[in-house]
Amino acid sequence: MAPRFITLADVATELAISADQAYALVRSGDLPAIQIGGRGQWRIEVAELDKFVARKYEETKARLQG
Repeated sequence: MAPRFITLADVATELAISADQAYALVRSGDLPAIQIGGRGQWRIEVAELDKFVARKYEETKARLQG
């Protein structure tokens, strides 16, 4: 069974970006996330990452069609 939540590091790997860039997506509100545990580790629901990617595809398509 696939995990429901992934870490910022996992997001960074999936999107081929740095961990800092992944954190910036969370801070900006572009990628919804939750904080878990005493040190506030971030977790992103896989479904939210999928929605984020789909939105980016739509934004890119709209921009290219101008």
